[in-house]
Amino acid sequence: MNPATSVFGVLRRTTASRLTRTFFTCQYASKSSATNKTTRRLIGSTASSRSGDGLLSRPPTAFGLTNLSSSLQSGGKSRVKFFPETSDKSVAYWLLGSAASVFGIVVFGGLTRLTESGLSITEWRPVTGSLLPRDASDWDAEFTKYRSSPEFKLLNPHMTLDEFKSIYYMEWTHRIWGRLVGMSFLVPAAYFIARRKVSAPMAGKIVGIAGLVGFQGFLGWWMVKSGLKDDLFAPGSHPRVSQYRLTAHLGTAFLCYTAMLWNGLSILREHKLLADPQAARKLFDRLKSPNLRVFRRSVGALAVLVFCTAMSGGLVAGLDAGLIYNEFPYMGTGLTPPKSELFSDFYSHTSDRSDIWWRNALENPSLVQLDHRILATTTFTSVMGLWAYTKLSPTVKKMLPAACRKGMHGVVGFVCLQVALGISTLLYLVPLPLASAHQAGSLALLSSVIILGGRTWVPRRAARLIQQRLAHSRSRICR
Repeated sequence: MNPATSVFGVLRRTTASRLTRTFFTCQYASKSSATNKTTRRLIGSTASSRSGDGLLSRPPTAFGLTNLSSSLQSGGKSRVKFFPETSDKSVAYWLLGSAASVFGIVVFGGLTRLTESGLSITEWRPVTGSLLPRDASDWDAEFTKYRSSPEFKLLNPHMTLDEFKSIYYMEWTHRIWGRLVGMSFLVPAAYFIARRKVSAPMAGKIVGIAGLVGFQGFLGWWMVKSGLKDDLFAPGSHPRVSQYRLTAHLGTAFLCYTAMLWNGLSILREHKLLADPQAARKLFDRLKSPNLRVFRRSVGALAVLVFCTAMSGGLVAGLDAGLIYNEFPYMGTGLTPPKSELFSDFYSHTSDRSDIWWRNALENPSLVQLDHRILATTTFTSVMGLWAYTKLSPTVKKMLPAACRKGMHGVVGFVCLQVALGISTLLYLVPLPLASAHQAGSLALLSSVIILGGRTWVPRRAARLIQQRLAHSRSRICR
């Protein structure tokens, strides 16, 4: 055989082998194979060095070799995470239960205000105030404190002790419920974080909600305090808490409820999406379609509008503005009261009357009720317009998932119910059952919009986790 031909054949076979390994072998698999070989050598050396101790029968995890393998596969840059990637479902159920409790205390707080029971307890005692008066002397002491309040002097000078007890029980129950809400949130929150049941972002959100719950308790007393001092309302007027503080207290309760509801639903949705990453990716691609951009943004704007309408209702409640112009759609002889009544100089506190616009908008019962009517009508019109858009637009009707369509129907149902309750409350001079149902309806309407948003908006963190899961699946196939 010719030596040159033999050398040429050897070079050809060597080059072909290298080219095959370079261009037709999965690089990730080759790296993984090399890493696994290194790991096996380390396992063998470790086991052989300790064979006299009977350690050969122990699994690799007994020597911490699982973490070693993970470290080698990640290039030696191992990082132990304190929090898991996803929160446990039990956290979601706890958040939803807390949201239900906040929903209930909001409704009961409305009843406390409607029965004028909120000023019956004139002190703020977070610990000792949890106990009811034990005997007749304790009741007499509490009644004596109430008799020194402006509400008793101007509104209830003939109230008996038994009548006082009825309103005292209402306010005491409201305060105890608030303490229970706080404790049932703070203690499980600490447990779930300590036991690593929540992801890192969710842990931060839970801490924020806990702070909001504590701040809500402070706002409650700050609100009650405004009705216990003569200098905080006009002389000779009906003793009431500040409408500003009442709205702040109500708004914070709405924010607490919304945060609990949103995060609880987000955890459950994240688990559902991660159970089937392929279907989740298809759903996200559908929701990210430019054809649904207007719908997605409209749902967000609708949530803000519903919240603002509810806060204007807080101003109406604080000023008892629902007790005037008990007719609809007219207010007196026209759709609106006279301009001189809407922007009265009586509510201006400056000599140049520069505050006449915003003072009347926030302190004039006539203008406050008109603002609430305008916001409520705008909310109703917006919901019906968005619903019509999903029905009449061919592209939106085709692209919108079935869950979003059902959520939109739910919003339509709740907004119709809320409008009916609002008009009935006004026409019948704010009866207790209708007024309480109207307040609950506002929170239910906001809940339906939040649920619709959860089905419409693409969660960025869940999308990132799904992308990682899919990439991991592709790498495993490549191996």
